[in-house]
Amino acid sequence: MAEQEKKRLFLGKVISTKMDKTIVVATRSTFKDPRFGKVLHRNKKYKVHDVQGEAREGDVVEFYETAPISKTKYMQLARVVTRSAV
Repeated sequence: MAEQEKKRLFLGKVISTKMDKTIVVATRSTFKDPRFGKVLHRNKKYKVHDVQGEAREGDVVEFYETAPISKTKYMQLARVVTRSAV
């Protein structure tokens, strides 16, 4: 049996649940500029496959990379970390 490959886990906030079985999640990465040393932030949105529809807007979720599901969707929901208050 082949050794299981480790999946890259991401953490982000759900910003849209308007599609069927798909949520849009925003992640924020922080890094230091190599030239000036200033701390910068970069935002990126991912379309994440949510089969059961358990995530809601404002939730913090954990998701991972998979084989492509559609043209723009290649992430799968792992779990809901925290629920939104609303």
